[in-house]
Amino acid sequence: MARILIIALTLSAFLGGQAVAAPADWPTATPEAAAVSAEGLAAMDKAVEAGTFQKITSVLIARDGKLVHERYYDKGGPELRRNTRSVTKTVTAMLVGAAIARGDLKDAQTPVMPLLASYGPFDNPDPRKAAITVEDLLTMSSILECDDDNSFSRGNEERMYLIENWVKFALDLPVRGFPAWLPRPEASPYGRAFSYCTAGVSTLGAVVQSATGQPLPTFAHTALFAPLGIDGEQWQFSPLGLAQGGGGLGLRSRDLLKLGQLLLDGGKWQGRQVLPAAWVKAMTTPHASVGDGRGDYGYLTWLPTYEVAGKPHAAFAMAGTGGNKVVVVPDLRAVVVVTTENYGVRNPHGLADTLIAQHALAAMR
Repeated sequence: MARILIIALTLSAFLGGQAVAAPADWPTATPEAAAVSAEGLAAMDKAVEAGTFQKITSVLIARDGKLVHERYYDKGGPELRRNTRSVTKTVTAMLVGAAIARGDLKDAQTPVMPLLASYGPFDNPDPRKAAITVEDLLTMSSILECDDDNSFSRGNEERMYLIENWVKFALDLPVRGFPAWLPRPEASPYGRAFSYCTAGVSTLGAVVQSATGQPLPTFAHTALFAPLGIDGEQWQFSPLGLAQGGGGLGLRSRDLLKLGQLLLDGGKWQGRQVLPAAWVKAMTTPHASVGDGRGDYGYLTWLPTYEVAGKPHAAFAMAGTGGNKVVVVPDLRAVVVVTTENYGVRNPHGLADTLIAQHALAAMR
């Protein structure tokens, strides 16, 4: 029975009972050849189909650069561009690196205000706001009063969506205050006070657009997506037509797997250096502490640790609402994509992380 399952996984992935052809530009391997338990993967699929993890729409796994598992649990199949929400933020960090590599941006210490003057004038002028850098936005640690986890925050993303000029919304925000019960940046790990802020990343997309002189989708396709063989990407836009760098980008699950593999391989895809290795290293190096036991944060990249059979595995991840995940585990040489529609579900990230740790990673030898 195990041999039959291995052969089936070698020839194709499955969409219900319908075979899905292997991608032409992605090498495949049997789970057995990749030192992954086919039985473990079958148990994972069974648990997902039973609803153990609520509404999971796809799980893809690559090991050593080869696709070993691809399963769709919705009706969309491999060609559906799924909205994976804030996974987009890590894509924006990649685009910043591409802009620096091309000389359009000097470096991560570049002040953002001179590149955004056309969106102003801005309220609440302050010399500290004028000093906001690209890196401040990459690390969710600018001085702006912006916190998506606080419904009272003036910069909460739900308030931004009511305004047509999203960049002005962000840069109109007052300077953040630090009452006695909140650590100031200089007293925080890495010297930065983390505060999750979608408006800042939307603004960062405008920075890239201004620096490159191209609409963000055009630059993204030329510098990142086309070299990876990604097409048909679906952006969301602000009322004034700015592509949303902070969320909502529609990509195929296979495209997400490619982005994860790009990070695992230090910016290379099929031998071509798409992003500088030094930039990928910077993206996946701790720059801020998220707090509340949620680990560290790189450049718009989460840095979780997964425990598998009592052993910790350091990872880096792209993550979006509902538990959408692209998780890269360097010591296992693995990339795992989980897409979901668990919006409004209790603890969706915990569900996805349990699926990843207790099934996808646990199947690896």
